[in-house]
Amino acid sequence: MMNLFNNYYRGKRVFITGHTGFKGSWLCKILIKAGAQITGFSLKPKTSPSLYEIANIEKEIHSTFGDIRDFAALKKCFDEAQPEIVFHLAAQPIVRDSYKLPAYTYEVNIMGTVNILECIRQSNCVKSFLNVTTDKVYWNKEWIWGYRENEELDGFDPYSNSKTCSELITRSYKRSFFTDKDGNSIVPISTARAGNVIGGGDFANDRIIPDCIRAAYEGREIEVRNPYSVRPYQHVLDPLYAYLLIAARQCEDSRYADSYNIGPDEKDCYQTGALVDLFVKKWGDGVKWVCNSDRGPHEANFLKLDCSKLKSALRWAPVWDIEKAIEKVIEWSKIWIQGKDVNEVMIRQIDEFLKDKRHGECDNYRG
Repeated sequence: MMNLFNNYYRGKRVFITGHTGFKGSWLCKILIKAGAQITGFSLKPKTSPSLYEIANIEKEIHSTFGDIRDFAALKKCFDEAQPEIVFHLAAQPIVRDSYKLPAYTYEVNIMGTVNILECIRQSNCVKSFLNVTTDKVYWNKEWIWGYRENEELDGFDPYSNSKTCSELITRSYKRSFFTDKDGNSIVPISTARAGNVIGGGDFANDRIIPDCIRAAYEGREIEVRNPYSVRPYQHVLDPLYAYLLIAARQCEDSRYADSYNIGPDEKDCYQTGALVDLFVKKWGDGVKWVCNSDRGPHEANFLKLDCSKLKSALRWAPVWDIEKAIEKVIEWSKIWIQGKDVNEVMIRQIDEFLKDKRHGECDNYRG
């Protein structure tokens, strides 16, 4: 599996929408290390600071700033890049912001998906496409067990619902335009439904770990809205590795093109309060947290994923448990606060992740 990753992406033309975001920046960094030729299309970074800027991503890729809703601009960039592999990450990703800006959220998350699929439909260069959605696409029944890929899709809030629509649009395009009359795949297409990701360089609003880091940095108490909500937390490198694996495998064999859940093992589905407890312990310096519910809009209380399909089909498994993930977030954050080289720590963490991945595969699949 490691050889597939190292060899597959070297020299490949890769197109990433949403490359200036948190996930997109880490994905770029991994693909740069793998030797890919990367083109990114995205809005300018929405946070200040931003991982994209402080990690100097733009110096190592071809980057175009544009709105995913602008089909002409997207297609011009796409046609110039002639990509072989496409990762669609561009989105309005914040649940609370989707209540404030529902029309904008639907425009970006729905028409953005239509536009990138149209670019692929009107080209003949793409060999693999992955649409990154979310674990929140499921009709959440507050079950204590994980949702499987065949469960009903019906996100509640505008963000989750727009991502549900993105899943359905992808499914329709796949059947209508990318499958021949004999049922064979013309362009392998998958969707990836990842749980809550954490990692160094996430400066977004209304996310628990960035909120923790801001509070710790400013020397104030961490405010937690709902300490009893349960989420599948994972380090950002775990789902990104899965994205790369899916895109590569389905290109080799289109039977792998499907929808996949990507999340941690059961033991790392944490209550938010327990996650913050772990953060406080690892950060030190006497940081504390308080419960401060602001009676905001509806958000699910209980959400888990069943990732058996991905584990079985592609022999994927999460690498870093939540404790290791928190340690890596804090390591990155303290390097940044101290004004040291975040590029160095990103490369070091990627190297360590891949080493741990290789060792984990030996343990899991020996004999």
